[in-house]
Amino acid sequence: MQKDLAKNKKAFHDFSIIETYEAGIVLKGSEVKALRAGKVNLKDSFVRIIKGELFLLNAHISHLQTTNTHFKPNERAPRKLLMHKKQIDKLLGQVSTSGYTIVVLSLYLNSKNIVKASIALAKGKNLHDKRETLKKKEADREARAAMKNFI
Repeated sequence: MQKDLAKNKKAFHDFSIIETYEAGIVLKGSEVKALRAGKVNLKDSFVRIIKGELFLLNAHISHLQTTNTHFKPNERAPRKLLMHKKQIDKLLGQVSTSGYTIVVLSLYLNSKNIVKASIALAKGKNLHDKRETLKKKEADREARAAMKNFI
């Protein structure tokens, strides 16, 4: 069982998801408290491979007022993601050759109450693809409503 802490809804709109992975994330203690309180924004965040390591960039984890006032971590600091070397090499190969990108889909607590990041190998959508997705979503919604009213 997992408890979602934050979702990146914009990622599903802007990218077509090819493959998903699970990664650990290195956080400070106060950042974990802020995550549990829901003080996180993944809207413009992305993942980069720097010197063979994964880093989550541009994710905003706000500072909680109830935590230590003298220690204030940078809210947009790059955060290291933890994965096996083999998986990172596979991702690096696909990003460099196929023109894919790596995006964060969500942050969640796993069954052992450890914060994990769900990341995905994704390809950017064109404007017409986004419109097509919205049309399909609207048609599905109307179909569900018609079925509900029919029964």
